[in-house]
Amino acid sequence: MPEINFELLKKLEKELNPATPEKCTVPTKVLGYGEISTVIEIGTGKDKNLAYKRMPMFKNEEESERYLKLYKEYLEILSAKIGLDLVPSDIAMLPDENKGIVTGYIAQEKLPAESIGHKAIHVLSFENIQIFIVAVLKELKKVFDFNHKNKDKLELGIDGQISNWAIKDFNPQNPDLEKNLQLLYFDTSTPLIQKDGKERLNPELFLRSAPSFLVWIIRWLFLEDVVTRYYDFRKVVIDLIANFYKEQREDLIPKLLEIVNNFFEDEIVNGLFKPITEKEIKSYYREDALIWRIYLAFRKVDRFFHKLFGKYYPYILPGKIKR
Repeated sequence: MPEINFELLKKLEKELNPATPEKCTVPTKVLGYGEISTVIEIGTGKDKNLAYKRMPMFKNEEESERYLKLYKEYLEILSAKIGLDLVPSDIAMLPDENKGIVTGYIAQEKLPAESIGHKAIHVLSFENIQIFIVAVLKELKKVFDFNHKNKDKLELGIDGQISNWAIKDFNPQNPDLEKNLQLLYFDTSTPLIQKDGKERLNPELFLRSAPSFLVWIIRWLFLEDVVTRYYDFRKVVIDLIANFYKEQREDLIPKLLEIVNNFFEDEIVNGLFKPITEKEIKSYYREDALIWRIYLAFRKVDRFFHKLFGKYYPYILPGKIKR
């Protein structure tokens, strides 16, 4: 388990200006941005060995406790029942009675940046990228084999994009990979669990960081798709390959699709899996990139109005994201 410095986190949260996180008196460095959450490093010395994912805000301690319980259950199923190798993690929940919110931080052991998938694909040869992608597909298959076996009883959703995996014991000076390489999975902040066909994660948490004037339309048009896509093996793989556009490696996509469709060859022959096409990947990526670009623009508008009316805006937003 990561050794969380709760006093340092409390100090950070008390003093943090989300618009300029790196100007906090607590040494703070942004390590990466997700569409909803932000990953930061804080402190000095051994405290810098952890990466903290700052979560969307919970309304009260009861809501945060429900999430915490579900999160731990998700980790237990992923590791003990499905067999994924997870980065050790823990959660700190920081209530703020004045602001009426609870801020959650998921703490994980910080991985070498070059071992993380979206970084590694820029130093690996195509032969090694092929080994890496097949390893990711095998890990994802464990999840969906579990879901098939427990259909309508207990199923897990997973975000399999390339930036959520790390290569264990990766050596960037000697980047040749073994065919039986081990992967670490670390994007566990969205504990999607369906029991008896019902989603146990409160889907409204996806909307918590959305501008209030957009919540109704996101709920109406996108929320169900956002939640359910992670239970569909084919859609998870489409998202995985489409990620190569975002990471400026679209040159690899045609060959990666051959690898993917070969991986599912038996299912394709038996009509259980429709081959994935390059046109489909491109269409998916364009739509997904447009949605998140518009969403971020409106979040910045929302931050502006909070500032204009003297209200606290609690979220750290990225600058321009290259896609």
